[in-house]
Amino acid sequence: MPKDFSLNIAMDNTAFIKKSIHEVQETLIIALVLVILIVYLFFRDWLMALRPIVDIPVSLIGAFFIMYICGFTINILTLLAIVLATGLVVDDGIVVTENIYKKIELGMPRMRAAKEGSEEIFFAVIATSVTLAFVFLPIIFLQGFVGSLFREFGIVVAGAVLISAFVSLTLTPVLNVKLARKTHKHSWFYEKTEPFFEWMERSYKNTLASFIEIRWFAWVILVACLGMIYVLFTNIQSELAPVEDRSTFRLSVTTPEGTAYDAMDKYVTDLVEFMKDSIPEKKVVLSVTAPGFSGAGSVNTAFSFVTLPEPNERLRSQKDIVNMVNRNMYRFPQGKVFAIEQQTIQVGRRGGLPVAFVLQNVNFEKLSAVVPRFMEEASANPTFQGVDVDLKFNKPELRIHINRAKASELGVSVEDISSTLQLALSNRRFGYFIRNGKQYQVMGGVPRRPRRSG
Repeated sequence: MPKDFSLNIAMDNTAFIKKSIHEVQETLIIALVLVILIVYLFFRDWLMALRPIVDIPVSLIGAFFIMYICGFTINILTLLAIVLATGLVVDDGIVVTENIYKKIELGMPRMRAAKEGSEEIFFAVIATSVTLAFVFLPIIFLQGFVGSLFREFGIVVAGAVLISAFVSLTLTPVLNVKLARKTHKHSWFYEKTEPFFEWMERSYKNTLASFIEIRWFAWVILVACLGMIYVLFTNIQSELAPVEDRSTFRLSVTTPEGTAYDAMDKYVTDLVEFMKDSIPEKKVVLSVTAPGFSGAGSVNTAFSFVTLPEPNERLRSQKDIVNMVNRNMYRFPQGKVFAIEQQTIQVGRRGGLPVAFVLQNVNFEKLSAVVPRFMEEASANPTFQGVDVDLKFNKPELRIHINRAKASELGVSVEDISSTLQLALSNRRFGYFIRNGKQYQVMGGVPRRPRRSG
């Protein structure tokens, strides 16, 4: 590479993916620690609290096995399912352990307590686990993009719950026998906190007894909850995934049809200079004029990517910067420009606008009559920040009328005239040549100054 060139990374989507997976892994560890802590606070016995260290990994290994046989990958959604399963898989084990532990406290031998405790709670564990698994299984049958997105999530959670039921009824009783002390004795922490738990149990018992006397009021609460669900569901905004601060955003640029490349390049350069001056936090500003690999690749289109430092390294959020850029785009009236934040979950890979409408008709004349009216309505709607269409009806064209009589007198055919114009103006490729070990194209065309002066 020449010395006056520098190489830099303008855009790296893998950084956000790696960061997300790392955060999910941290959450998984935190969830495991919290589960152990909660179990200890209620059983107040470290041996019983350490039981989830065995239960949870066994259940999660089973979940990873399900991912393996189904051909799933370790991604953000499957790891999220593992995090959720960490809390779910321990539920059955806690229920079984509590029933066994209660019998041990009453003086029953460990083996007998484990056997009778498991038998008493067997059908309850099976019923709750199957019910919980069936809540997630319908996700498998969702269609479209959402279905393909969350299918792995539903299968992993449902499989982990069913495996946890099996572990709770087989491994958990054995662990309770092995981890329980031969001579049961409460710890000092148990003795200190038992009055609080007894008070909490009495309070619950008294509250439940009082509510039973007015149990008809449960219907009022049920109706009120259903009403609140309806009101909140209809008023809360919905989206596939909230926009996250990924420290990057895109500038979409469109100018009127027929804009020359030089004018378009100057317009994009002015926009880039504005971005450099108005965004002191920027790391990289990358612009591409007339991209042939994205969208239609027309001369009057361009885009620019702006990379920002990490959120903890700047004062303004990504959204604040994007809003600032959009507020100042009125200073560039030559085209249509708007900044777009990168979607958390993208349906397409081309980076188009977040919302797309498809208008179809076999009659081109009908489309030409409907599309402009549709664009006017969309532009007038305050919901949309910017609108664009990929079918242009206003593209300028130059029609040449040939004086056939004069051409015939000069012996020039219409084919000769069209071929001459094509060779002069179309930048047609004639071939290649090699120089200094590199291959170059041979493009034909009339120089630009004669074009303008002619």
